[in-house]
Order: sequence, then structure tokens, then C-alpha cells
Amino acid sequence: MPKVLTVSDEVVESLWTDQVRRHPVDLVLAAGDLPFDYLEYLANALELPCVLVPGNHDADLGGFAKRRGLWLRDGFPARWPGPQGWVDTDGRIVDVGGLRIAGLGGSIRYSGGPNQWTERQQSRRVKTLARDAHRRYRRDGRTVDVLLTHSPPLGVGDREDPPHRGFACLHDAVRRMRPAWLLHGHIHPHGEQISEQRLEDTRVVNTVGYRILDITPGGDSDKG
Repeated sequence: MPKVLTVSDEVVESLWTDQVRRHPVDLVLAAGDLPFDYLEYLANALELPCVLVPGNHDADLGGFAKRRGLWLRDGFPARWPGPQGWVDTDGRIVDVGGLRIAGLGGSIRYSGGPNQWTERQQSRRVKTLARDAHRRYRRDGRTVDVLLTHSPPLGVGDREDPPHRGFACLHDAVRRMRPAWLLHGHIHPHGEQISEQRLEDTRVVNTVGYRILDITPGGDSDKG
């Protein structure tokens, strides 16, 4: 059972020191809006697989592809602006650390910045991702273990102000991919105690700051 360190939105000072090595984890997931040098420190200190989706305050990481060790954008060599040592799963599915992870980064569009989507745009991305999940399931019988997002689903841990409203289409994502977990950031607790929520059979967890979770591939999961 992989033990997963999840981080997003708020830097945890103790994790930016050697103390992070005290956490016996197997995989690191980031749900967006963290300094890239912080994420690079985690990757270097832990030397573990690291997977992210971008938040609405992050740089645009879209359009990049790695071919034979070289980053390309629109077919031309380019420098990937994301943190070194991390895999971007925004809009795609990766199998890392024993888990199948689907990613949907960004927030609802409210100012026109990078990594902001209208409901219709994000819905199209959900459908593409769900089709890929179905193809993979038919090929190897494995389901998505984690849906990693920046924003929460509408009405499930989101807020009423426009920048922090969740995506309605994430309900469709959960219905079609049936992940054991949906891990998100974006919603700062500001001292409020935030509990785990449910969306159908999926556990929805706000990972602002950090959480450590025990996740069973293809099965039930328990918080560590």
C-alpha cells in the first residue's frame, strides 16, 4: 500500500528542511499553487516519484512534450518552466509509484490568467480524460486510483465567491472514472477544520498544506 505525501497551496516550513525525510512515504503528489523551488526541494530531498497538476497561480505548463530527453513545445526545443523532478499529469493519466493517477489542474475562469478554464472547457477535458481511463481499463483492468485536481467539485468543499467555485464537471469525472480518491487544493482553510467529504464512493480531500495518505491500488484507502 503506497504511502502518499500530498501538498498544495501553502508552504509547510518543516517540509522545506531535512525534517521532510522523517516521513516514510513512497510518492509525492502536488495539487498546485506552490513555489517551484519548494517542489524541487521535495523531489531532491526525498528522491521519490513526484506528480503534479498546476494551480491557477502557476505558470502555463501546457503544450510541452519530452522526446529523447529533450523538452519540445510546438515541435521546437524549449525549456520546461515546471519544477525539475516532477511529472505533470494535467489532462492525462500516469501510472506512478504503483498508482494510476488522472490529473485536471486549474480553476474556474475568473480573470483570464493561465490555468483557468470555463466550465465548458474543463468539461471537454474531463471527457477526454475519461475516454483514456476507459481505454486503459479495457486494456489492463486497472481503474483510476487518484483524481488529482487543483479545484474541488462544485458543492463539495468549494466556496461561493467566483474564484473559488468548484467545477460541476468534476461530478461527471468521478461518475465516469470512479477514483478511490479525489485530491484537491485551492480552498484555504484559514483555521477552519476541514473534514474529508464524499462524492458517490470517492473520498474528496482538501490537501492545502499537506496530508499523508495510505492509498491501496485498485481498492479502498485509509488515511495515515
